[in-house]
Amino acid sequence: VLKLFKLLHRTRQEVFKNDTKALEAARQKINEEFRNNRDETSEEKINELLKIGSDVEVILRTSVIQAVHTDSDKI
Repeated sequence: VLKLFKLLHRTRQEVFKNDTKALEAARQKINEEFRNNRDETSEEKINELLKIGSDVEVILRTSVIQAVHTDSDKI
């Protein structure tokens, strides 16, 4: 669980580099989800949550695109 938590935060830092609003929003969401499920004891539910977290990490790493304005009408 801790390994996934750290991996999500590292991925967040790479994906949302230089975007302070997105970095903070992602940090809060990751922490909130782990906090909300910290008392889970069912092995089946924990494995399901770990799978969801792993899927989220893959989606962040492979599907999120950050655009940068280079001019008033160019990204």
